[in-house]
Amino acid sequence: MHPMLNIAVRAARSAGNIIARACGQLDMVQTSQKGTNDFVTNVDKEAEQAIVQILRKSYPTHDIVGEEGGDYGSNNSEYQWIIDPLDGTANFIKGIPHFAVSIALRHHGKLDQAVIYDPLRGEVFTASRGAGAQLNGRRIRVNNTPDLSGTILATGFPFKQKHQLDPYMDVIKTFFTQAADIRRTGSAALDLAYVAAGRLDGFWEIGLKPWDIAAGELIVREAGGLVSDFVGGNNQFKSGNVVAGNPKVLAAMLKGMRPHLPESLMK
Repeated sequence: MHPMLNIAVRAARSAGNIIARACGQLDMVQTSQKGTNDFVTNVDKEAEQAIVQILRKSYPTHDIVGEEGGDYGSNNSEYQWIIDPLDGTANFIKGIPHFAVSIALRHHGKLDQAVIYDPLRGEVFTASRGAGAQLNGRRIRVNNTPDLSGTILATGFPFKQKHQLDPYMDVIKTFFTQAADIRRTGSAALDLAYVAAGRLDGFWEIGLKPWDIAAGELIVREAGGLVSDFVGGNNQFKSGNVVAGNPKVLAAMLKGMRPHLPESLMK
């Protein structure tokens, strides 16, 4: 394992231990609202600090961008860590056992290392640029499905952009007539990891943040898949609009989405 990935896994496990312990005491979790339909808990913040502490100890000059704490560092390092300490906070708050820790490293702007850790299932999805993707140390690959027929797709409702509900539902209708089924799990990081592992065939979502996408994108790419924005470009970090799957599934999804999306989402 790459030394930087090894540190990232250590940090993810530390955060995961905090989250797993809190699962048994949900009545003690302190929850607040940081935006419309967007929640944060003391556990998110404690998990992020655990990650930052480990990364800081090993790489004190690296920049860190965290969902809960903003920027740590000078913002001029060639290395930038992008962390989501608890992806799937709404699931966690309700006791739904589906959430993960997500950590990615960019080097000179390119995704270089990634880990997504599911602390309840003990599953560690990892990738290093050019070295493939793994689940608990075993190589994973996206499915080789040739089209949408028989596929299981995953998505996330645009709960922060409810004005996009109509075009979003039109896309769901289109995919539902072609795919076997559609899932909405509540964790974009795990959805992307599951695409990489072949558990899902494709994924799309509107309005994500870099910390939702970064680790999963590298893991999907290293597993032989593609990740793009809604027009097949590479603007997903800025637009927040993401599609993922093997090359043929991704192409079919983009084709199915195109007639239904407003201009505001085609950027």
